[in-house]
Amino acid sequence: MEFYNLGFKLKQIFNIGDTKTFSKVVQEQDIATFESGTVHAVYATFSIARDAEWSGRLFVLDMKEEDEEGIGTSITVDHVSPAFIGDTIVFTAEFVKMNERREIITSYKAYCGERLIAKGIQGQKILKKLKIDALFEGLKKG
Repeated sequence: MEFYNLGFKLKQIFNIGDTKTFSKVVQEQDIATFESGTVHAVYATFSIARDAEWSGRLFVLDMKEEDEEGIGTSITVDHVSPAFIGDTIVFTAEFVKMNERREIITSYKAYCGERLIAKGIQGQKILKKLKIDALFEGLKKG
């Protein structure tokens, strides 16, 4: 299936239910620390969001062309359990859909062993790099 948008096509090489998986080890820079200091020495919700976005980007990397790039559109994080520095977290993203706006929607789950750490939904849109650059420049001037 191919979607056409603004005169170019997006290759649709994934089916609903296809998955991508990656592992990461929680590092000190991933813990809940703000300007006021460390809140808890556990994997921060904002770090989970970053890594959840990466899990969806794994699909984008296979779908985009050389002159295209992905850009995040949405993310949810249901942070259900802590993970600690040194823990290995396995993210599994599942392809949910691609809409006519070239937006790829994936769901994800993050586990530490058998324990669910987080789950949610994330979206990314594939656009021409030139269009992204023009959008950013317009916002800087505006």
